[in-house]
Amino acid sequence: MTNYQRLLSCTKLLAAHVNQARHEKALTFFTRMHSDPDLSLDPFVFPLALKSCTALNLSFFGKSIHAYTTKLSLIFNPFVACAIIDMYGKCVSISSARQVFDENPQRNVVMWNSMISLYCRSGNLSTAIQMFDLMDVEPNPSSFNSIMAALSEQNDGSLKALDFYRRMQNCNVKPSLITVLALLSACVGLTSLNLVREIHGYAIRILIDSDTHLGSNLIEAYGRCGYPLGSRYVFDRMHGRDIVAWSSMISAYALHGEAEKALEMFEQMELAKVRPDEITFLGVLKACSHSGLADEAKNYVLKMRNYYGLVPGSKHYACLVDVLSRAGKLYEAYQVIKEMPARENVKAWGALLGACRNYGEVELAEIAGKVLFEIEPENAGNYVLLASVYSGAGRLDEAERVRRDMKGRAVKSSPGSSWINT
Repeated sequence: MTNYQRLLSCTKLLAAHVNQARHEKALTFFTRMHSDPDLSLDPFVFPLALKSCTALNLSFFGKSIHAYTTKLSLIFNPFVACAIIDMYGKCVSISSARQVFDENPQRNVVMWNSMISLYCRSGNLSTAIQMFDLMDVEPNPSSFNSIMAALSEQNDGSLKALDFYRRMQNCNVKPSLITVLALLSACVGLTSLNLVREIHGYAIRILIDSDTHLGSNLIEAYGRCGYPLGSRYVFDRMHGRDIVAWSSMISAYALHGEAEKALEMFEQMELAKVRPDEITFLGVLKACSHSGLADEAKNYVLKMRNYYGLVPGSKHYACLVDVLSRAGKLYEAYQVIKEMPARENVKAWGALLGACRNYGEVELAEIAGKVLFEIEPENAGNYVLLASVYSGAGRLDEAERVRRDMKGRAVKSSPGSSWINT
């Protein structure tokens, strides 16, 4: 076997280690390759090793590779430079990555995209967009995708994401699967069913609608935009449904109060031998919460913990407290809160306080109100709810005291919102 064939064989094994996330083994093997005097490492080897350095956050190892590639004059290779930029941006600092980027005179589109992505990842969207505007090479889909995805995750960014997509169209850049996923996220932010349908139709036309990840996102998007029939249409046509697809379908039914269908879907999931996770059970509990199925919710929490060995989180407990409170089982809900691992669960205490107002339960309302005043003192809704409980019980002096306390803390009223975020 020639040295070139040995290098090719070693590079394939190194790539296998990296691609299967065996990063410690990858770096050990890279060290062996580097120490072999008969192997002359080429530019394809170093990006693999740098990827493992990044995954393990080993900046010192990455810096040594950077120094070595500089010595070999490989730093200007776009693949090597891109991997070094990514390593610095994720393991050291954005400014360090930017320095490597600025010092390289042979910047290709991949390097530009890496730098833009790093700025998006750090939350510095304005600089990411400035970088995009400064590009001196033709952008590709990835140039747009990271910015669109970051915009769609902002509270007011959905329209901006769609505007950026229009820039993509004007540049005659063909959208990729990642583009479609970012657009779906923006549509959910706008709750625009028509846009979801358009994107779904486009995905069918470019033959990417069979992608499992896209299918799961379409199920969620249709559900969030008020069309569970669309979710079910996508679900029924999926091949190889994974846990995300099942969980998304359960959540779509739960969101629209179709508890029977959600719980039936959960049973089908179990029959299909797909193991549920914490997100699946959150959808199931929301279905119970929206339909007042208190006993069923308790049983699902037990099943989650005892049968599947999953640990309920704050959102699961908030759903359980909510459904018990809605059913008038206020003291049982209070007991659940007392037994929670994390007692500072705003949504759980808020659900209890809201139910106390509905059922005229003063004693528990006082307990819930006191806790909420401590953990979120600026939330005017808590003061208003407790004052309402006192007023409903004819205890007007105490209601007025709560209002004075609210004014004394300079807490301003704000529009109401649901305790359980669906």
